[in-house]
Amino acid sequence: MHWLTPLCALSLAALAARACPGDDHAHGHGHVHERRAYPQVQLAPPSRPLEWGDVNIIHTTDSHGWLLGHQKSSFPEPNYSGDLGDFASFVAHMKQLALEKDVDLLLVDSGDLHDADGQRGARSAGTGLSDGFPAGAVDGHESNKFLFELPYDVMAIGNHELYVYNVTYDMHKTFAPKLNGRYLSSNVNITVLDVFGRNVSVPVGDRYVKFKTRKGRKVTSLGVLFDFTGNDANTIVQKVEDMVKEHWFAEAIRDEPDFFLLAGHMPVKKSDNWPTVFNAIRAFHPTTPILILGGHTHIRDCVQYDGRSMALESGRYMETVGWMSANLDKKGSTKNLTFSRRYLDPNRVTYEYHSRQRNATFDTLQGKSITKGLNDLAKQFTLNMLYGTAPHDFTLTRAPYPSNDSLLSLFAEALTYSLTVNNTRADVPHIMIATAGSQRFDIYAGPFTKNDQLTASPFANFFSYIPNIPLAVARQVLPKMNGAATLGRRREQDEERYARGDVDVQYRAWLAEMGRRASAERRDTENATLGYVTSDSCPGIGDDIPHTPLPFFPTPDYTGSDAPTGLSDDTPIDLVFDNFTQDDLLIALNALQSEKVYTGADALPYTNVLAKDVLGIYAQKYWN
Repeated sequence: MHWLTPLCALSLAALAARACPGDDHAHGHGHVHERRAYPQVQLAPPSRPLEWGDVNIIHTTDSHGWLLGHQKSSFPEPNYSGDLGDFASFVAHMKQLALEKDVDLLLVDSGDLHDADGQRGARSAGTGLSDGFPAGAVDGHESNKFLFELPYDVMAIGNHELYVYNVTYDMHKTFAPKLNGRYLSSNVNITVLDVFGRNVSVPVGDRYVKFKTRKGRKVTSLGVLFDFTGNDANTIVQKVEDMVKEHWFAEAIRDEPDFFLLAGHMPVKKSDNWPTVFNAIRAFHPTTPILILGGHTHIRDCVQYDGRSMALESGRYMETVGWMSANLDKKGSTKNLTFSRRYLDPNRVTYEYHSRQRNATFDTLQGKSITKGLNDLAKQFTLNMLYGTAPHDFTLTRAPYPSNDSLLSLFAEALTYSLTVNNTRADVPHIMIATAGSQRFDIYAGPFTKNDQLTASPFANFFSYIPNIPLAVARQVLPKMNGAATLGRRREQDEERYARGDVDVQYRAWLAEMGRRASAERRDTENATLGYVTSDSCPGIGDDIPHTPLPFFPTPDYTGSDAPTGLSDDTPIDLVFDNFTQDDLLIALNALQSEKVYTGADALPYTNVLAKDVLGIYAQKYWN
């Protein structure tokens, strides 16, 4: 992740003049980077060195295409400003430190490398590098190539590799072979044609792998996906409880290794699927160390199921790099092991501090090559195409809704302009309603590019309308949709939404709890920047750098434009809505009046503009 990214490429010449000369200040001071053509900000160094053990793990998960990092100057984005080239340099230096310390260091990923879901699943905020591919290409095919250059020991499949068959097939045919048996999909199959042209169901990657570390330790590793139900046709996700009953599973865990390394796209909380795998192994190996690297819910979390295990989850969007260490003992011992864990903010200050490098010595040739390749891909995908300049930050959960700083309020305002451009019904009074879930990431002050649009508003939702709704009825529809009855139905559907891959409820609950806890504890964080403040069930403090927690405000399920004013209550208007909104809108509309029972047959096409185009059209008009 890199200061010089497609997000600022258009203003490169202007920004280059602001870049500072090489800075080799002590790590206790603010840090400036000579190769960063970007507005400079001071970043806090880590609070303390990492704890190394016999076995150490660097962990990534849920990166969703954020390989060029977070490039805006508003906090907390600078905390996560390192790109994949920086990360590659960091890993190389840490590998060297491991050699000097004569310990093992492994690199593990727990899935969701891109964001391919079409219209069927829960979308995360992917970036243009993975999702901005040209027509006819495959999501993530080009961006994933850069991951081949990192020395991953194990990678596991995620649910976002399964929403679209072509993506799953690409992972099976192109990605998995590059990992030489280390891309694991223990409970995930794909249907392909064999050499005789027959349909066969085979693992996307490998079910498990056994290998030895550099120090000769024997490892048995699996890659498990939670009980996901949103996968595309011709892919299969076996329930975890059924997977552990398979003959191959018993064979895989029969011989005792020095430790089990379990990577998988499952949250580490005891209420989810990991305990099922853990308990199945413990039934045969009651004392063997078990190291678990989870993911999926986009939070920082750590759990110890017993004294000889640790389970770590390392956030989302390359906003966290996880660290785990373990000191092992003799086989058969029943004593508690010594573990440590840390959540690193992925930026060059963090990387240089922990790898004992200076700015002048940090970059490796491989790291610089990856950064250049990523920027070249961004140019190829025209991700720096500029729509306008955002006047200030618009956030999803850090500003109340409605407000001038709310992204949902901005989107509602943008609907009224963008959907009526060159529209024959533009002069008909209207109310427009859209699902709030179509907005996936904050917009920050400064250049608003194609990449920003893809990140903030990725869905291709289309818009319909029902004509001749009395204004008095129409103005009540949005409040009704966001009311208690609709929210109650949504809560009933939360379990189903989670099974299909939607983790918004879990992630936002984590943010809300973070804010409540900070208010109660009233820590002295006066000089700390905004960021994650983690509380988990493992000993000690997990966050590498102290932060002030992000403000959190609840958001509605639906957003919409204001009702037209100066009209009588019986004025007929157009009720405009996107396709993901239709079911709840019809329920609300029929509950508010009895003149007619409205159905989907009453919905007519309103415009060719899709939800993902709305902010760009608006920015071209109002942000130039």
